[in-house]
Amino acid sequence: MLAADYSQIELRVLAHYSEDHTLIRAFENDEDIHTITAAEIFQLSPEFVTLEMRRQAKVINFGIIYGMSAYRLSKELGISAGTAKKYINNYFLRYNGVKDYIEQTIETARSKGRVTTLLKRNRYLPDINSKNRNIREAAERTAVNTPIQGTAADIIKLAMIQLYDAISAKGLRAKMILQVHDELVFEAPPEEIRTLEALVRKIMEGVIPLRVPVTVDINYGKNWAEAH
Repeated sequence: MLAADYSQIELRVLAHYSEDHTLIRAFENDEDIHTITAAEIFQLSPEFVTLEMRRQAKVINFGIIYGMSAYRLSKELGISAGTAKKYINNYFLRYNGVKDYIEQTIETARSKGRVTTLLKRNRYLPDINSKNRNIREAAERTAVNTPIQGTAADIIKLAMIQLYDAISAKGLRAKMILQVHDELVFEAPPEEIRTLEALVRKIMEGVIPLRVPVTVDINYGKNWAEAH
């Protein structure tokens, strides 16, 4: 079995949309994005970032995509709401391109009533101008998240189509058997593994050009556990 997993694809899509210089530079330099974010939030050099700081930064990185509030972040990290708000403010100070993306996306959603993915799939948001604050804010979170998650879904679906055709064209016995979130799983004879690995990497990493490199982690073994 061969397992191919997109590396932090949603954060890479965020970097593409936001054009944030700090995010783009981190991915271009193949830096650990959670360590970089921890260094930015806690205002220290990356070499002084602890595992706990990195864990908190990871929650914040993904929480930003999902529109996590300071209250929710405080519950996730077990910290005060005031500290959580400070972390979020520090994040946006360092990643101001992300802040601009969020504000512009919500504004566009309000005027058009929808958002789109990179491949132009629409997500309509009838509640984006609701007078009910809770309903409106839920629609705003959806507006911000959909282009990111939706584009990540577009990328892997397009990769699946291209891989199916490429495997057939090469006459391989390998089969694509499963998609799990950002991961594709294949079965193949041992003698085809190297050929399959190269084919999967080429197609998955090149399916849609982004402003940052798209990378795939590939492993294989006799079962799915070994392939991880």
